[in-house]
Amino acid sequence: MSMQEKKGGNIFAIITMFALFFMIAFVTNFAGSMGIIVKEQFGASNAASQLGSAANFIAYLFMGIPGGLILKRKGYKFTALLATAVGFAGVGVQLASGYCESFVVYVTGAFIAGFSMCLLNLVVNPLLNTLGGEGKKGNQLVQIGCSLNSVGATLAPVILGYLIGGEVAKAKVVDAAPALMIAMGLFALAFLVVAFSAIPEPHKETAEEKAARLNGGASVFSDIISTLKFRHFTLGALAIFFYIIIECGIPNMANLYMTQEGSNGFVGAAIAGSVVGAYWFCMMIGRLVGGAIGGKVSSRVMITICSLLGISLMLASIYCPVKMVSVFGKEFPLSMCFMVACGLCTSVMWGGIFNMAAEGLGKYIPMGSGIFMAMVCGGMMLPVQGLVADTIGILNSYWVTIGLLAYVLFYALIGSRVTKRADS
Repeated sequence: MSMQEKKGGNIFAIITMFALFFMIAFVTNFAGSMGIIVKEQFGASNAASQLGSAANFIAYLFMGIPGGLILKRKGYKFTALLATAVGFAGVGVQLASGYCESFVVYVTGAFIAGFSMCLLNLVVNPLLNTLGGEGKKGNQLVQIGCSLNSVGATLAPVILGYLIGGEVAKAKVVDAAPALMIAMGLFALAFLVVAFSAIPEPHKETAEEKAARLNGGASVFSDIISTLKFRHFTLGALAIFFYIIIECGIPNMANLYMTQEGSNGFVGAAIAGSVVGAYWFCMMIGRLVGGAIGGKVSSRVMITICSLLGISLMLASIYCPVKMVSVFGKEFPLSMCFMVACGLCTSVMWGGIFNMAAEGLGKYIPMGSGIFMAMVCGGMMLPVQGLVADTIGILNSYWVTIGLLAYVLFYALIGSRVTKRADS
């Protein structure tokens, strides 16, 4: 293959990965935004309303390492095709839950969709990082992909909010049917695009590696242990566990705060959906900026600055005066302005943490990606923040966020420093 053909193939592969990034956020954020419907239709508490999101992320715990093995043995294309097929099924089950009016079926659908999201993340993150040559260029591609991820994240709560309208108390899962059908259509389209795309396979096991495995070579357990010996990777995996709670907990709690009748921030589902969408829009802006400067500014600098700013904004959300502000003729709580701005801080954290954690892993990247994705199960802790909200108030539950941001700051400053590299 000529250099020109290789470059053209890489460009198409990059575009395909960007499209899959969009799918991940659109479906994941639907699970988070559905919390306000679940709360009303099934009479759930703040904690129980987050079980859909939790189920979506628990799936990462079960699929992360197996997914890494699938990626290693079957390659990126097979894994992406499997992911889109499973995603279609998961969203279909969530759609069915609205017609059978079953909370259990809804949570089951979110769990199935979570398997898809895990597999898609396994594909897009390491492949974009590798196609960019790792380092700053790899971080730049991941950040650009994350910006498209934020487009899907922005659209999900806005669409859901307007489907519900002002009748929050009467909201039902079937109200979200049009958007769920759109998601199923996107999965079907993504399957066809991937099926006819030429996807590079830089990490697929070679014939020699397969023969060694079949002849009793290194076990999965030994590969896991070898990967976890990279201190900066292990600490980075924990940072991702915490980051998922930060990223999703901020808008999920805000949505509950603004749609809970009797609270100081009550504005209804339509406005709340738009405000939460603005948070994800800020993430998109932040990721576009991160992509633009990613080739010049290190992940360590990005994450350090964003962690400090995020802590400041969360403190402002908790302690600012209880009052309403008006933007474009829509009134919502002042505290939510700081919540929206925090999207700029969380925007580059996923790509930055992955970039720092994957540095120097070499042949352990597929297993590292699997472990990394397993740690996305941090989202299963969202009901814990919901429980804190039930106990001391929704805004005060952001103290959980502040504590987790402090760890991300530690990782950027100290924990991410590479102490050893793989031989290959």
